[in-house]
Amino acid sequence: MRMIKRTLAFAFAVALFCVGVPLVSLGTAQPAAALGNGLALTPQMGFNDWNAYGCNVSESLIKSTAQAMHTNGMQAAGYTYVNIDDCWMTHNRDSGGRLVPDPAKFPDGIKGTADYVHSLGLKLGIYEDAGTATCAGYPGSLGHESTDAQSFASWGVDYLKYDNCNNNGVSAQSRYTAMRDALAATGRPILYSLCNWGQDNVWTWGADVGNSWRTTGDISANFNSMLSIFHSNVGLASYAGPGHWNDPDMLEVGNGSMTATESRSEFSLWAEMAAPLIAGTNIPSASADTLATLTNSRVIAVDQDPLGKQGTMVSSSGGRDVLAKPLANGDVSVALFNETGSTATISTTAAAIGKTGASSYALTDLWSGATSTTSGTISASVPAHGTVMYRVAGGTSGGGTSVTGPVHAVGAGKCLDVPNSTTTAGTQVEIWSCNGGANQTWTHTASNQLTVYSGSSQRCLDAYNNQTTPGTKVEIWSCNGQSNQQWTLNSNGTITGVQSGLCLDVAGGATADGTLAELRTCNGASSQRWTLG
Repeated sequence: MRMIKRTLAFAFAVALFCVGVPLVSLGTAQPAAALGNGLALTPQMGFNDWNAYGCNVSESLIKSTAQAMHTNGMQAAGYTYVNIDDCWMTHNRDSGGRLVPDPAKFPDGIKGTADYVHSLGLKLGIYEDAGTATCAGYPGSLGHESTDAQSFASWGVDYLKYDNCNNNGVSAQSRYTAMRDALAATGRPILYSLCNWGQDNVWTWGADVGNSWRTTGDISANFNSMLSIFHSNVGLASYAGPGHWNDPDMLEVGNGSMTATESRSEFSLWAEMAAPLIAGTNIPSASADTLATLTNSRVIAVDQDPLGKQGTMVSSSGGRDVLAKPLANGDVSVALFNETGSTATISTTAAAIGKTGASSYALTDLWSGATSTTSGTISASVPAHGTVMYRVAGGTSGGGTSVTGPVHAVGAGKCLDVPNSTTTAGTQVEIWSCNGGANQTWTHTASNQLTVYSGSSQRCLDAYNNQTTPGTKVEIWSCNGQSNQQWTLNSNGTITGVQSGLCLDVAGGATADGTLAELRTCNGASSQRWTLG
């Protein structure tokens, strides 16, 4: 299967060259891997003007929004980015082929606007399109990636939202990768938000390319739109993690027909799904209720939890949903979401959300702040379209259970991989672009083994020859229960060998497909951070 993948990648690259599209390396080492940019280790938080203003963007709007965020508690709550969407430029490039900010809308240019935003301790984002024109008909960046990236960097831009209109049918992966490399070449850290509307199974390759990727089409300011997007996004948890997030689109809190209860549900669900929190309402005129929703520190802490796990659906019956999200300190966040039009009691148990080992558990209601205890039942009367969120403490998380999924290398944005899907004992494991194959699907068992494959082909992740020195290769071997095949998944994202105490590490901190895995002294580097599932 690996050879087929490599052959297809080569054939596709040749095809791109033949039709005159800029050749982009596929499946090979890239110095510009987005997850190597050190950004979005927790989901990004900020503002974007499109949902509330559409094309009516201006320097004064961005400045007044930034000032409001600076003083109304949003900045203190973690909102960092003030993002300009479409319609900020003129309809023609200059004689040098560069984008031109509309002088009527931005009299101080993007650079002047960025300087003002930076003076408040915030960061500026901008919008462009991976096609010949933006969705509103302004110049796109297809074929101009390097020039435009250099412009963004010179203006002090910190964030790029990159849309998908007018793409001429060119491969999304090649178009988005071209801008990834152009941004990296500027030397400026620029968070890269892919906006290709959930097409082309972007979640299967997005971690190599951007810090987040849209998983759906555009959201609208009504409950049904939010509900549809929630259902599309909630099943993609295995693809998200520090530096690379599923993005179910911007928040509609405070907009349209969204009631206060529905707005709190959206905010709760986005936090539970470790989604970017990008406010899309009129911030200077936001109501006290809207601001209270957007700045709830207890809910934000769930979204921003450093473990970087996206919550998953524990149960769903008759529009009564239970989601659980493990947190870095061992707590679990639980969301009880009522999709129906009538008040409903929604219940689960501590065991169902992965909590064991205690006679009672502490519950904190993340919206009211109220605390209580339970012997195991977690239940609430939830209003129509509402969500109750609890933080559950006590006992242990995941005890006696197994977790299955890809093991994501955070620093490289790749997956732990058995080369060429071999089952040969002694084969050293590597990192490779995530593809969902059986050779990238691992189970952390209740006995702390990391197994791959099943049945007679099952193999265990193994420290070679029981060695405990830095540089020891990590291989697959027949499962034998020994301590050199036992691994601890730590809350800081490291995976340590029980026998050696050393950290699972990507050799040399490299990001290329085929880079080998080994054991090294734990040092906090991103090459030693992993997420499972």
